[in-house]
Amino acid sequence: MEVLISAMLPVALVALVGFGVGRSFELDMQTLTRLNIYALLPALVLTSLAETTLAMGSAIAIITSFLLNTVVLYLLAVGLSRRLDFSVDEQKSLIAIVMFSNVGNLGLPFILFALGEAGLERAVVYLVGSSVMIATVFPIVLQQAGLKAGINVTLRLPVFWAALAGIGLQATHEAFPLPLERGMALLGEGAIPVALLTLGVQLARTELVFDRYELIGAVLRLVVAPVLAYGIGTAMGLQGLDRQVLVLQAAMPVAVNSLIWVTELGGDRTRVARTIVLSTFLSVFTLPVVLWLSS
Repeated sequence: MEVLISAMLPVALVALVGFGVGRSFELDMQTLTRLNIYALLPALVLTSLAETTLAMGSAIAIITSFLLNTVVLYLLAVGLSRRLDFSVDEQKSLIAIVMFSNVGNLGLPFILFALGEAGLERAVVYLVGSSVMIATVFPIVLQQAGLKAGINVTLRLPVFWAALAGIGLQATHEAFPLPLERGMALLGEGAIPVALLTLGVQLARTELVFDRYELIGAVLRLVVAPVLAYGIGTAMGLQGLDRQVLVLQAAMPVAVNSLIWVTELGGDRTRVARTIVLSTFLSVFTLPVVLWLSS
């Protein structure tokens, strides 16, 4: 429980500040969203990838397992959406919900406190895979306007080029000049707080009434995803700490950034905001169970 409090309390505090500001002032959600997508998030992805040291063996297996798990979750989201006759926006939002887990600002501290530095190193590998997918595949999937249109959207996003630059810097062991590095670090440090503030503002305008949609999204994210990750990781030959980190990262609640992307690329942001809140609350109970079962 101490791990959960240490990881979640700061997240809740920043979102609560955003909630208060959203209740007090009329803020433009589109402006907040674009500030994050086109300025802050690219800097965070670039610095994270550039500073990451990957141990090739388990890193490749972890990332491959993550990608396979994401594909299966995507197919489940699409299949359920059609089965339950969800609207196009509701289908997009469910895809975002199942594909975006909070592996950064919740997953990293949770795994650090639970499994130590060795676990954190593997959690960062998972985060790298997630960041690259977000920068490349996700806009194509969420845009749902065909491959060519999706690629055009991806190529216009700075986060895509930031991911490529970060991978290049990591591979060549190069570094930015110190002033530029400090500037990028400052920008990157703002991505998570602004995303949480945006969530708080959105929640201030959202009636928190949960129905089957939010419950389905939370179950897919908190229960189905880690079970699939365990099976896929085992099939990929992952064992011990490698598999445990894979399962824990897959068990994280819906990421705050899912709201950012749905606002920009299309979807039901009210549904997403509600599912973020519900899944984060329920994760207080599910994460200790997953940690115990995966050990």
